[in-house]
Amino acid sequence: MTKPLIVINVVGLTQEMLGDRTPHLTKLANEGFSRSMGTILPAVTCSAQSTLLTGLMPRDHGIVANGWYVRDLAEVMFWKQSNRLVQGEKIFETAKRRDPAYTTAKMFWWYNMYAPVDWSVTPRPSYPADGRKVFDSYSQPEGLKDELQSDLGVFPLLRFWGPGADITSSRWIVDASIKVFQEKKPNLTLVYLPHLDYNLQRLGASDPAIDQDIREIDQEAGRLIEAGQKAGAEIVVLSEYAITDVSRPVHLNRILREQGWLKVRKEALGWETMDCGASEAFAVADHQIAHVYVQRPEKISAVKSLLEKTEGVEMVLDRSQQAEFGIDHERAGELVVIAAPGAWFTYYFWLDDSLAPDYARTVDIHRKPGYDPVELFVDPTIKFPKLRIARRLARKILGFRYYMDLTSLDASLVKGSHGRLPLPGKEEAEAPLFICSSKAIERDEIPMTAVKEMLLELQFGK
Repeated sequence: MTKPLIVINVVGLTQEMLGDRTPHLTKLANEGFSRSMGTILPAVTCSAQSTLLTGLMPRDHGIVANGWYVRDLAEVMFWKQSNRLVQGEKIFETAKRRDPAYTTAKMFWWYNMYAPVDWSVTPRPSYPADGRKVFDSYSQPEGLKDELQSDLGVFPLLRFWGPGADITSSRWIVDASIKVFQEKKPNLTLVYLPHLDYNLQRLGASDPAIDQDIREIDQEAGRLIEAGQKAGAEIVVLSEYAITDVSRPVHLNRILREQGWLKVRKEALGWETMDCGASEAFAVADHQIAHVYVQRPEKISAVKSLLEKTEGVEMVLDRSQQAEFGIDHERAGELVVIAAPGAWFTYYFWLDDSLAPDYARTVDIHRKPGYDPVELFVDPTIKFPKLRIARRLARKILGFRYYMDLTSLDASLVKGSHGRLPLPGKEEAEAPLFICSSKAIERDEIPMTAVKEMLLELQFGK
């Protein structure tokens, strides 16, 4: 009989965090083993998770970032949830081939919807036609979310992302995962705990206040470890990437616009939106990497030359150079730009803040044509922010449309980012971590592409 396995994805966890601040994780590492893990480019959530579960590089599984430009639609799409976007066989599919009775619970890992697993839960708000946003989740089977929310309350989406994001969402996920593990008894339980993602980006990895966040996530992971070990499960704790200090936002789209390559559309209500289909070149920014889509092949060299001269850019990879990093997939931009240490890329394309689109001042992860960590802050220029929030929430509660315009346009607020590869010699601080309760699969080096087979070996043997 296959021994149960719980894989806990503690976002942002690194080797140097083990110690006094993390008694539960450190105890697990001492009982088994821990190693800094080799990562991939880009070191971002969707790409890393897809590599962990398939053993493939982005060139093969197709997840070249958290979002990309869909050329046929001329639209940028971020944070989509369909598991069918991930190419290649995932660990739960391989395990099912080996043992038809094998079962999996997928708790908040990305690409959750329509995954061929037995139980899954992920945030999925409803958007009524009147413009409201109603918090809810999506689950397989459909009734699972109702079981969980009946016991635990509605998933706290405002604590999962945005200025209110904190330990509450990870605690809810732990509660739900323990309940599913104990009641459904899956062979494999995949659990995503995002808590460290928040203040590491708000404050930076060097801020001493991060110690409290590390202690909080250790406590929550410890509850899950304890529940698993009581049931005789093996435990693996891993992370997707490390977050490092940054101080320089780089506005690639503004640079491309100033050259006349990026086009905008003036909307009827007075703001600008990026017109991807009409642009010669534009960037889809994602933390410390950006995919630059260039419409005409003869323009690629000129765009590459300009970006290579841009302060805060370390490398610009054309398609042939992308092959070296395993990111040469058709979804990738004609150019992939990597930030220099201490820099990160915004999606900003407007040259005048008064012309910024309405969504720029809100938490809106799907409409923005790039990732926006400034969503983690309440705009510090707002007087009496709590009063503004109360007024907006009152409109929501009463069933009216509301505009939650709390996000700053000051990218310098962000103090931590990720996406680039670790600097040589700094792996303990800049590389993700792998911890296992068993020494049976211990090895000196663990590239991210090896994790799938290691987990299978832990359950099925060599």
